Amino acid sequence: MTLSTPPALAPETLRVMPLGGLGEIGRNMTVFEYEGKLLIVDCGVLFPEEHQPGVDLILPDFEPIKHRLDDIVGVVLTHGHEDHIGAVPYLLRLKRDIPLIGSGLTLALIEAKLKEHRIKPYTLTVKEDQKEQVGPFDLEFIAVNHSIPDALAVAIKTPAGTALATGDFKMDQLPLDGRLTDLRAFARLGEEGVDLFLVDSTNADVPGFTPLERSIGPVLDQIIAHSPRRVIVASFSSHVHRVQQVLDAAHANGRRVALLGRSMLRNMTIAADLGYLTVPEGVLIDYKKAQDLPDDKIVFMSTGSQGEPMAVLSRMANLDHAIEPGPGDTVILASSLIPGNENAVYRVIDGLTKLGANVVHKGNAKVHVSGHAAAGELLYCYNILKPKNVLPVHGEYRHLVANAKLAQDTGIPAERTILGENGTVIDLKDGVATVVGQLDIGFVYVDGSTVGEITDADLKDRRILGEEGFISVIVVVDAATGRVITGPEIHARGFAEDDSVFDDVKPKIAAALAEASKSGVRDSHALSQVVRRTIGRWVNQRLRRRPMIVPLVIEA
Repeated sequence: MTLSTPPALAPETLRVMPLGGLGEIGRNMTVFEYEGKLLIVDCGVLFPEEHQPGVDLILPDFEPIKHRLDDIVGVVLTHGHEDHIGAVPYLLRLKRDIPLIGSGLTLALIEAKLKEHRIKPYTLTVKEDQKEQVGPFDLEFIAVNHSIPDALAVAIKTPAGTALATGDFKMDQLPLDGRLTDLRAFARLGEEGVDLFLVDSTNADVPGFTPLERSIGPVLDQIIAHSPRRVIVASFSSHVHRVQQVLDAAHANGRRVALLGRSMLRNMTIAADLGYLTVPEGVLIDYKKAQDLPDDKIVFMSTGSQGEPMAVLSRMANLDHAIEPGPGDTVILASSLIPGNENAVYRVIDGLTKLGANVVHKGNAKVHVSGHAAAGELLYCYNILKPKNVLPVHGEYRHLVANAKLAQDTGIPAERTILGENGTVIDLKDGVATVVGQLDIGFVYVDGSTVGEITDADLKDRRILGEEGFISVIVVVDAATGRVITGPEIHARGFAEDDSVFDDVKPKIAAALAEASKSGVRDSHALSQVVRRTIGRWVNQRLRRRPMIVPLVIEA
């Protein structure tokens, strides 16, 4: 069914507009509207895949709210991961005084990022059990467990009903920082009535329960203890718990730790300063000094666990870094694979293995557990909350479907579980959530210093250039008669064949131009299209290729 543009918002109705995070792992952003005011929950980025060459980041599409920036009363940031905070600088470029609301660590991470963009934000620091009135929205913040400290769920209360957004969460019963997902608060909210539950879907298709975070510590300790030379651990630059475990394991084995990568160093300095990271005495060492230590006395903690081309680990694998892994070195990839990054990660693993390093990853050792609730934990939440309506968020489509099925298994009617996509508009009134329309939104690409300038057509051109090659054709014709004076001169790039292979098609181009001229075609653009079609057909038939063709017809 094709959905139309949503109607004007009715009185005493809460509107929910996901602008990112549905059908994808990343760029999470949901807009809530009530009485003409907008509240945003999260504003993250999506990382590009191989079919998006040259793109640095992908942002949520701000177009539906660009003309309403003055109506935004705040941006709630549930936690400090890039897929939830990474697009904030680009939103604040549009209006710098939009208030940011989040926990201490979350705001510290985004403030450091905004400093690089020369933006000083307005912030409101909140913590679990705190309540705040922001415009017409009554907000209550609830502690949840995740792979970064200080994560919060948020209950959004209006006269139209209560929505509960979990952010990313799991239910680790023995968390490293002792901070449990507050199921008592969930139960209380359930008693009061949750009209719409926006719930993390990432692991909805994984049965059972997510393993304990603390189960990783002994594995890291054992690997480091039995490593004969250097140890290199790659993780997300914001995974404070994992870095804590690496620091503890290194300390226990008489090793020191050097942090590699600008984001890793920045984030862990913030975490340590705020008390979220406990650094054993004398363990941290500057990277340059670390190279003077014996190989069996050092652990390098780096970025690049997703195979990012410019991150530290990828550069090591390409021998483009001062640290060159070799025989006897151990490399630990202490993270999960983000969907779409598999090939890039396996390329890095192969490169490191070829250099002689022992590569340990989630596939051959228990060096990572997910930060997201599995099916068993989600079932607990549904049974505790008993929400009237459910909107699965944060996941690819199969995850959203699996989450909706879990909700239905606990007795929530199928018509009350909404499978939306980015831009789906849902109105909540009198305990009923209804899909009322679809916004026309797309991908916004960050490409170097440009934002939103690169289009899907540009990316298609890049893919053609990368996969099929490039042909330029220059022809000089008589302006009066259309007769070819010089050329065709043909140059190709990305072809195995020599340019002489095109000698056969040159007479065909000249004949096609003569035929066009005889028919009265004199416009240089029209003649260029004749050249394009002629050589395009020939290359397709003879060489089985569909390259980018750039014809230039010059009138003399």
